[in-house]
Amino acid sequence: MYLPTDFKENDLEVLHAAIREHSFGTLVSTGSGGLVASHIPFLLDADRGARGTLLAHLARANGQWRGFADESEVMVIFQGPHGYVSPSWYETELVVPTWNYVAVHAYGRPHIVEDPVVMLKRLVSTYEGQLREPWSMDVLPDEYVHGLLRGIVGFEIPIDRIEGKFKLSQNRTVADQRGAIAGLREMGTRLETEVAELMATRLSERVAND
Repeated sequence: MYLPTDFKENDLEVLHAAIREHSFGTLVSTGSGGLVASHIPFLLDADRGARGTLLAHLARANGQWRGFADESEVMVIFQGPHGYVSPSWYETELVVPTWNYVAVHAYGRPHIVEDPVVMLKRLVSTYEGQLREPWSMDVLPDEYVHGLLRGIVGFEIPIDRIEGKFKLSQNRTVADQRGAIAGLREMGTRLETEVAELMATRLSERVAND
């Protein structure tokens, strides 16, 4: 990933938080026919390995998992909030449009999980935990669960390296950043609002440290 110094994020806790918040990722690997990608939810186990471990599963009918046998490196892309930034929001006159965004790339070599039921229960528990009345896999008959397990392939990816890009107008003046924050907030959509709040937090830290 192209990582200008102003936008590079090195804090592992910040990167992990971004993965948890935007955990529906894109798994990219190389197969016999070239590049292949799948869009799937991931669970991060931050305590396993120096940089954490990603847990997920694919449908057995999805042939991407067969490429894991050669232990080639794969990449998982986590896309955070993003939004268009208009030059009209800046105080500076000679500027052009841009796009602010958050993205995290995690790299590693996947391993098949022979018995993924524990991993699946953790995945379900994580997402169901956000609901008022969480559903549990424990209500399902064992035979039914084992039947479903035959249709999926669980895997884990110990993260060997991780990159984060938080492009949030850090290269602009304080006045320009404040203008972009106001403009994004005025847009009123969820993604633009999230970008604006991230920008505001980082700008406050910058001003406090100056």
